[in-house]
Amino acid sequence: MARNKHPEETVKLILDAASELFIKKGYDGTSLQDIINKTKLSKGAIYHHFSSKEEIFERICGRIGEENSARLAAIRDDKNLSGREKLKAIFRSSLLHPNQEEVLRIVPYLLDNPRFLAIELRDVINLVAPEFIQPILDEGVADGSIRVKDTRALAEVLLLMIDIWVNPLIQPSTPEEIRERCRVFIRMTNAIGLDVMDEEMIEVFVNYGQMRNNSSE
Repeated sequence: MARNKHPEETVKLILDAASELFIKKGYDGTSLQDIINKTKLSKGAIYHHFSSKEEIFERICGRIGEENSARLAAIRDDKNLSGREKLKAIFRSSLLHPNQEEVLRIVPYLLDNPRFLAIELRDVINLVAPEFIQPILDEGVADGSIRVKDTRALAEVLLLMIDIWVNPLIQPSTPEEIRERCRVFIRMTNAIGLDVMDEEMIEVFVNYGQMRNNSSE
């Protein structure tokens, strides 16, 4: 197939094909040649837009991140919810949205891939915490539904715990290990008056962990 005359269409073709392959075979199980075969583009056409499989993967994650940002912004800016209600809603939305399953299928275990772990940490500290979680905590403090201090640091801690420590993407975990982490997280957040996670969310984490383990076998 000749290179598409419209670069944005070629990029979309590559990203869509790679995403489908990553979901089916995993990141590590997908080669650049697989992507070439799937798209029927030449190697030169692929390299014209992307320097490596890693860059393709990062663009796919960026595309998912843009979808997530729009959804989280809608919760953050909802005038009908208190800060406390928004905090619970934003964590539930992040966990229960269908594209979370897509992420679980394509992202390799983060402890085995320091580059991707670094990307996740960077996004937590520089994007999600200050743009979504801290404003909700600040709003909760202002409306009286949340009583905490140091909202920037707390936003970072909450996300690092739930996205890195609790999340089954960090490393293979048994259902018991995931439940234990979740319940420790609940006790810690309840102790400072926050309502972030419930039993339904725990079981979703457990199911995601089992799905992730099965897809890696």
